[in-house]
Amino acid sequence: MSQWLEQRFKLKELGTDFRTEVLAGLTTFLTMCYIIFVNPVILGAAGMDKGAVMVATCIGAAVGTFLMGVLANYPIAMAPGMGHNAFFAFIVCGAMGFTWQQALGANFISGSLFLILVLAGMSQAFVDAVPDSLKHAIAVGIGLLLAMIGLQWGGFIVHSPATMVTLGDLTSPSVIISTIGFLVMVVLLVLNVRGAIVIGLLAGLVVAILLGVTQYKGIISAPPSVAPTAFKFAEGLASFGALGRHWVDLIAVIFVLLFLDIFDTVGTLIGVTSQAGLLKNGTLPKAKESLFSDAIGTVVGVCFGTSTITSYIESSAGIAQGGRSGLTAVVVSILFLLGLFFAPLVEMMSAEVAVPISFATKETPPFSQHPIIAPALILVGAFMMTGVRHIHWDDYTEAIPAFLTLIIMPVTFSITEGIAFGFISYALLKLVTRRHREAHWLLYLLAVLFLVLFAVRTYLAG
Repeated sequence: MSQWLEQRFKLKELGTDFRTEVLAGLTTFLTMCYIIFVNPVILGAAGMDKGAVMVATCIGAAVGTFLMGVLANYPIAMAPGMGHNAFFAFIVCGAMGFTWQQALGANFISGSLFLILVLAGMSQAFVDAVPDSLKHAIAVGIGLLLAMIGLQWGGFIVHSPATMVTLGDLTSPSVIISTIGFLVMVVLLVLNVRGAIVIGLLAGLVVAILLGVTQYKGIISAPPSVAPTAFKFAEGLASFGALGRHWVDLIAVIFVLLFLDIFDTVGTLIGVTSQAGLLKNGTLPKAKESLFSDAIGTVVGVCFGTSTITSYIESSAGIAQGGRSGLTAVVVSILFLLGLFFAPLVEMMSAEVAVPISFATKETPPFSQHPIIAPALILVGAFMMTGVRHIHWDDYTEAIPAFLTLIIMPVTFSITEGIAFGFISYALLKLVTRRHREAHWLLYLLAVLFLVLFAVRTYLAG
């Protein structure tokens, strides 16, 4: 067995061994398994069955991660992307009014397109088309949106007729639970304790039980049925013909889902493999296999009922522990399958607290408070702020489009609009300053397409 593992994963060649790889896999899993509890709550806000989403989360993550380990031999784990799930639930299903079945249908199309681009060797062209400043701004904007949702879910901010948002009641159970959970996460994080987010979630759960916000329901049980969400994307696809004028929004949704997946995956792959010393002359030797694994993971995940599967930056924790081969990823995939048996924890952590005032509008979806999960969203949002330092703030043709991208996402509650404003303004500023050669031709095409989408949407709305 050990000889087969050595030959399959090239352990000696990569300077690692079986024990190190298993420990690295466990470390990576502990730093990212919070998604098992967080993703069902986020997608549950769109009306999806939380137990079924948990199963889909574990299956999609396990399949994508296993393929990454076996095909690419990289110690990189995958799971439903934070930001992708928020876009799915709060923007596509919330603000834009699509059903979650239709959102899954759009996600299936984007995942299939990604797979086609990978097999055709064209995915890199889309990555090259977007300037680095906008790539970083998109990540930062999504982080701000996640943090805003977390602050609302934790009760820290509430609706105000005068100022849109204002400080919430700091003595409310939601704020108390979220504050304690967040403090535990942050303290453990700065002390370099593995699994800080998961431990913080458990701390918040204990406080929630003590305050009567949720009840203890056990820890381990048989996996829930995935039937409520499995293959429901087909219903969404079948309903697209009746969308009428909303087909314009559908195109934008598919486009954004595709781009987010490509950006996230490529960025994470380069960053994590660089840390592991797996890059050769600055390039990724198994890029096609890696992207193929991601695309298949997304398609499989959507089939069972979850949003886009993407590579996780938390994989760097396992690499820091010595993980260098795909065996690390295989270990993570096995642990995700074991996560299927923790449904009671998901049910307890998804406890809702009713918002005391109604602020739902057509543009802004209603929010129930989820104080146990809220700290994780806030902290992940903070993690995504690091891209700010890579934006060229001294070059206004780079800085202004980046600023528009990252600020418009949280204030309009729309990742789509943020990307659109960023692309359009970037193309415009490069043209008026006669620096048009600095932008990829595909970016100009995408900017024009966004303008057309805005024009058509305005015309149909009128």
